[in-house]
Amino acid sequence: MTRTTATLVGFSAVALWALLALFTVATAPVPPFQLNAMAFAVGGSVGLVWLGATGGFGQLARVNWQVYVFGTLGLFGYHAFYFTALRLAPPAEAGLIAYLWPLLIVLFSGLLPGEQLRPGHVAGALVSLAGAALILGGGLGAGGEGARAGYGFAVACALTWSGYSVLSRRLGTTPTASVVVFCLATAVLSGLAHLAFEETVSPNGATGWAAVLGLGLGPVGLAFYTWDIGVKRGDIQLLGTASYAAPLLSTFALILAGMAEGSRDLLLAAGLITLGAIMAARASRKPRNA
Repeated sequence: MTRTTATLVGFSAVALWALLALFTVATAPVPPFQLNAMAFAVGGSVGLVWLGATGGFGQLARVNWQVYVFGTLGLFGYHAFYFTALRLAPPAEAGLIAYLWPLLIVLFSGLLPGEQLRPGHVAGALVSLAGAALILGGGLGAGGEGARAGYGFAVACALTWSGYSVLSRRLGTTPTASVVVFCLATAVLSGLAHLAFEETVSPNGATGWAAVLGLGLGPVGLAFYTWDIGVKRGDIQLLGTASYAAPLLSTFALILAGMAEGSRDLLLAAGLITLGAIMAARASRKPRNA
């Protein structure tokens, strides 16, 4: 596979993640842990078919068990927080708060040994936080305790995925086949949490079942495999920049589907969060002696 092809494969993950909020809203009223279990069971099954077709099962034995634990907790935590946030708070606004993770990845990576936190990082953070404040300023006073809790889960979601992404650099490279185990283990862990804390609720008709299947096949399934290929074999800087468009794409998808209102404040917040992440990314690409 060429570098260009791998980069294009990675782009598909960004497009699929832009549909995460849309599909999540369409799966209501399925509770978060149950949704996690159902979606990741589909995503993991897709991975098993791929491993069987490519003969990749032998790669799994070469992965350290600590990597499996780390990857499972990352996927489980991020999506449990994300699905809960979108159940409790307005989906477009909660989704934008959750999509602070690209900015946080840039900021946290600047604190790693050998890296540097530059003025551009700080400026980008302030711009993105202004967008988040625009959402929270209008949302904290409306929607009651549930909405406020939802925004809290969205913040936890952003912190979880950014922390997972930065810490994963210290674990070295692992084969893409390991993602299959991450997905299946996340499904099992979510199923246990569902049985312990939730009541089982069936998806609402054919649309709800299709949304669950869409989540498992796309944003919480295929996207992880294609992203892994893209960042390992393609242009990782180009892919990183493209990921900052996800907040805008996700917001537009909800608006076009009639699941969110395209208000001025919402669009301005989406623009500020995306702009701040891009500013921070540009600061990371500057030469160290600049």
